[in-house]
Amino acid sequence: MQRSTSALVARICAGGWFEAYDLFMTSYIALGLYKEQLFAPAGSGVSAFASFVAAGFTGMFVGTLVFGWVSDRYGRRASFAWSLVFYSLMTLGMALSHSALAIDLWRFCAGVGIGVQIITIDAYVTEIAPAAQRGRFIALSQALTFTAVPVVALLSAWLVPLQIAGFAGWRVVAGIGAVGALFAWTLQRGLPESPRWIEDKRVAMDVRALGELFGPAYRARTLMLVAFNVLQTFGYYGFASWVTTLLYAEHVGFVHSIQYTAVIAIAAPFGPLVAMYFADRIERKWQIAGLAILIACLGLAFAASRTVAPIIVWGIALTLSLNWFSSAFHAYQAELYPTRVRARAIGFVYSWSRLASIGVGFAVSAVLARSGPSAVFAMIAAAMALVAGITAAFGPRTNRIELETLAP
Repeated sequence: MQRSTSALVARICAGGWFEAYDLFMTSYIALGLYKEQLFAPAGSGVSAFASFVAAGFTGMFVGTLVFGWVSDRYGRRASFAWSLVFYSLMTLGMALSHSALAIDLWRFCAGVGIGVQIITIDAYVTEIAPAAQRGRFIALSQALTFTAVPVVALLSAWLVPLQIAGFAGWRVVAGIGAVGALFAWTLQRGLPESPRWIEDKRVAMDVRALGELFGPAYRARTLMLVAFNVLQTFGYYGFASWVTTLLYAEHVGFVHSIQYTAVIAIAAPFGPLVAMYFADRIERKWQIAGLAILIACLGLAFAASRTVAPIIVWGIALTLSLNWFSSAFHAYQAELYPTRVRARAIGFVYSWSRLASIGVGFAVSAVLARSGPSAVFAMIAAAMALVAGITAAFGPRTNRIELETLAP
């Protein structure tokens, strides 16, 4: 059973790998966008890098909030496959665009597909995993998926400074992800449907589903997860989407900024591997709360670093903690709702993180311009401290409890 579930998770992650590649590409191609004078590191308006970040997260907000019902209505398998095709084509369009506005529009459309993909994978893996190992299998899916991060980082370190056959290096990086995702789609044919989805095909109208999320059984956890997702975004994407730019703002050179972040990115898959060991041994809510505090402290240490060794050491420690944190909360929010509305529930609460990410981009840009990188990390630390408090105070316990008991 464990071996067959692991194999199925690995197949699902073949598509999720390119979703992570596309999502984390934002930070690593940033300097290429600056070099081609398409965007600027700070400021406002369509020419600011914050608009590029915001375009992707706005698309993910639409994908998670508006299209969460697709997975509940048409199944995990179909939603997974077609969202993969959609965001691949949109990313290819972005790679071939030559204005900030066009790039933002394509990035928005790609974000819609990524949003659908994220919530479908979480629902899919949660439903096929046994209760005693649910956290472990979510962590496995994240570990496999996060191997995309060092790949896109190293490719960016190599290609972004170059001009290849008349194309700027960042365009080649984006194109590789898009074409690879289309290839991965062919590998997904024949995936079995989620057995829990097959058993429970009752699909309520969206308004009724939203009413259930705010009904007596689920209101408290829905409100908790909305607040959680708004705040955790400052910690996760405040670092992940901006780390190269933050180093560059500290007068680390163009090439060195890319190289340092590429080295840090190698740690990305190891956070979920740590999570696999602890996922079902330590209550998930306490993992999340403890990691949020750790991330706040590590972010401040990274902000204080000025030489190569501390930048690399604290950056790696922060990346490990962030991705362990990601594994824990992706498992957590998926197991708090019933199968009949799971994808829409994940989509609704997670959409608040995508909405917050839009504001995070502009907040980071504004604080960076006025007060520098240290102030950005102080903002991140404050948000993560609140995440810890909210989870500890209001989060229910979930480890080793059947989904049908947790969310009848």
